[in-house]
Amino acid sequence: MCRHFRIACWLLAFSLVGCASPPPANTVKTGPLILISIDGFRPDYLDRGLTPNLAALAASGVRAQSMRPSFPAITFPNHYTLVTGLYPDHHGIVNNTMEDPAIPGQKFTMASQDPRWWAMATPIWITAQRRGLRAATMFWPGSEIPHDGMLPEQFVPYDKTITPDARVDKVLGWLALPQAERPGFVTLYFDQVDGAGHAGGPDSDGVDAALGLVDRAIGRLVAGLRQRQLFEQTNLVIVADHGMENTARDRTVYLDDLVDIETIHVEATGVPVGLHPEPGHEKAVERALLGRHGHLECWRKDQIPARFHYGTNRRVPAIICLPDLGWSVWTHDFVASLKGKFVLGMHGYDNAEPDMGALFIAEGPAFRQNEVHAAFDNVDVYPLLAHLMAIEPEANDGQFRDVSDMLKPDY
Repeated sequence: MCRHFRIACWLLAFSLVGCASPPPANTVKTGPLILISIDGFRPDYLDRGLTPNLAALAASGVRAQSMRPSFPAITFPNHYTLVTGLYPDHHGIVNNTMEDPAIPGQKFTMASQDPRWWAMATPIWITAQRRGLRAATMFWPGSEIPHDGMLPEQFVPYDKTITPDARVDKVLGWLALPQAERPGFVTLYFDQVDGAGHAGGPDSDGVDAALGLVDRAIGRLVAGLRQRQLFEQTNLVIVADHGMENTARDRTVYLDDLVDIETIHVEATGVPVGLHPEPGHEKAVERALLGRHGHLECWRKDQIPARFHYGTNRRVPAIICLPDLGWSVWTHDFVASLKGKFVLGMHGYDNAEPDMGALFIAEGPAFRQNEVHAAFDNVDVYPLLAHLMAIEPEANDGQFRDVSDMLKPDY
C-alpha cells in the first residue's frame, strides 16, 4: 500500500473520530522539522533585498503576509506561545519581567531558571519526546528548564556570544548523528536582528547588517542540509516573535508625571507597563492612571480589551498601561541615567499594529510552493508543528484550520 494512501486513510479516520490516537511518528514526518526564530524580524524586512537565502525559501515555499504576535508583543511571552499554542495569559509567561504571588520573593527575568515559572504549560519538545521523538534545542526561551524532570535530549544553554554560524553548525552536527540518534525536532534561535533594532531602530544600518548576518547563517544551514542529503526531507518553519517600531526620547511618557511613584509598585516599564498600587493607595492610583492620557492608556487587568486575550492570569499586574505606537513609558530618573542615549526601537505595542507583525516562512516536503498566505495568529503555529510531527498536541488556543491550507494535499 503506498505511503500517500496510508496518510489519506489516517486523516479520514482521524477526522471521523477526533479523539483517535495519532499514527506512528514516521507515517507523516519524512525528515527533521526545524523551527527557526529570528527575533524581531518584521515581515517587510524580507523586501529589503538583503536576505536572498530567506527570499529563496519563501519563493519555494510559503510566506505569510504577516504573523500576528500575541499580546504583549515581546520576546519571552511570544516564544513560549509559539511552542505551546497558548496565549501568554494561559501559559503563564506574561512578560519578560513579572512577579507571582505563588512564588514570593522572586522576580522573573529572562535569566530565571526556576521551573515553577514555566510549569503552567508544556513546550512542544517535551510533548514530542513523550510521544517517542527525539528533540534538540539550539536556544529557545524555556528550553533549559526541566518539565517534570525532563529536558530536551540535546540542548545548549543560552550564550549570546555564540555566533550565528556556530549555532547552525551545532544543529548540523545533531542532524549528522546516526538515524537512531538524530533529533526529529530541532529549534534554532537568532537574536541579532532584535538587538540591532533596539539599538538603532528598524530603519538603521545596524538592522540591515544583522539581516545579512542571519541570512548568511540560514544559507549555511541550507547548504549543510544539502550536503548531508537532508534538505529535500526537512521541513523548515521560520518565524519571528514580534516586529519593531522606531522610538525617540521626545516620544516618552513619564510615569512620574502621572502618579506618585511612592504609591505604586512597578513590575515593568517601557512597553507595556505593569504595576500595582501600594496597599492603601488603590483608589488614588486608579484615579490617576485609569483611562486615556495623551499617548497612553491604562486599564485594570479585568478591563483589558478582550481581543488581547490578557488579564486573567495571576501574574498579570493589577494595572496595565499601553503607550501608542512609537512611544514608551519611563521615569525621569531612568531617562536621566541614560546620559543622552536612548533605546531607538521598541516592541510590545498593540499586537494588531502592522509594525508588530512577525515573519513566517515555511519550506519543505509538506508545504505548498510559491504561495503567499493571509495573516494569521501565532498561536496557530503550534498545531501546525504537532501535525507535521504527527503527534497529538496538548490543549492549546491555536486553530489548525487557519494554517492547514499551507500544506500539500497529502499532508
